[in-house]
Amino acid sequence: MSAATEATTDDTAPLDAVTGDAAAADAAAAAAVAVAATGSPRRHAVFHRLRVAAVEPLTDDAVAVTFDVPPDLRPEFRFRAGQHLTVRAPAIEGDVRRNYSICAPATGDRLRIGVKRVPGGAFSTYVTEQLAPGDELEVMTPTGTFCPDLDPGSARRYVAVAAGSGITPVLSILATALEVEPASTAALVLVNRRASTIMFLEELEDLKDTYPDRFQLLHVLHEEASEVELLSGRLDVDRLHRILDALVPPQDVDAWFLCGPLALTESVRGALLERGVEAGRVHRELFFVGDAPAPRRPRPVDPRPTAGAEVTVLLDGRSTTFRLPRDGVPVLEATLAARPDAPFACKNGVCGTCRAHVVEGAVEMDTNYALEPEELERGVVLTCQAHPVTDRLVVDYDR
Repeated sequence: MSAATEATTDDTAPLDAVTGDAAAADAAAAAAVAVAATGSPRRHAVFHRLRVAAVEPLTDDAVAVTFDVPPDLRPEFRFRAGQHLTVRAPAIEGDVRRNYSICAPATGDRLRIGVKRVPGGAFSTYVTEQLAPGDELEVMTPTGTFCPDLDPGSARRYVAVAAGSGITPVLSILATALEVEPASTAALVLVNRRASTIMFLEELEDLKDTYPDRFQLLHVLHEEASEVELLSGRLDVDRLHRILDALVPPQDVDAWFLCGPLALTESVRGALLERGVEAGRVHRELFFVGDAPAPRRPRPVDPRPTAGAEVTVLLDGRSTTFRLPRDGVPVLEATLAARPDAPFACKNGVCGTCRAHVVEGAVEMDTNYALEPEELERGVVLTCQAHPVTDRLVVDYDR
């Protein structure tokens, strides 16, 4: 996420440069492009302790954090454009974890995130005010499916609409797409309060300079006037329609990527659907949804319950079975009681870190802000929101 909850990594040497073997480095670069385009299977995400290589200021309240990934862990931290990392800080007491989107192109081996300070946020305040190079953070291997399926032979049109720290996954997506697909083009509508609050402004300008004929950058500032009236003010539905009419014709776009607060992504998605854009072409990721959904009157997990569904969880090649009342805690909470290594981050149905496949039985989810319709059709669920509705349930985190 990305910017999904409090929501990106950096090592500039080629993966195999440490060997001094040019052929190995070329092979690694080719493999990086292949991973950026298609992704690679891996087991469920796990934490590794990584040294912080750099902490760079982006704005008055945001920094970019680059991690030093040791050679033996670099295959584990291969990522697809648009994926995110779950991060913990040993300096913060308790299991406080946050999700941050990777902002670097997936064609390299930089592991870099952007962190914006959230008022009252313990983790983001620590990172933006105290974290320094040489410190260590616990970083989960990349997760998330807010990713384009790239093909070097394709010629596509990508458009992203992002607000604030929602730029983090979008920057990775667009930079990777423009590099992997030489015949493709991209546009970005980026919403901020003022120019001084724009995260990764230099990187965006560099991207525009690198691809002047293929990348269109539109800044919409709602607290600062610009030379173009159309791009000055809040991105309400009327302004969005005018931008689409004048600058970004929807009929020319193959894939849309939306990242920002729930209200913004909902209004943009609705406007696109009104114009006949196919729902399957519109992808979104959230970094703020408002208040968390109300709990379903959960009961404590009894290690010896006799009522409820029989739930089997497949995780890291091992199975764990327990009883869970249908109106009890979500599957994730019950799983953590027996398997503390189960992956999760926000527990609000936003980041998607806790996703798993239903192999047998069925569940009902309280809410879902992370899964696409096609994922739901394949049986993917958010275990932090899932409750069994059948007498037997089998959930697979490894699939």
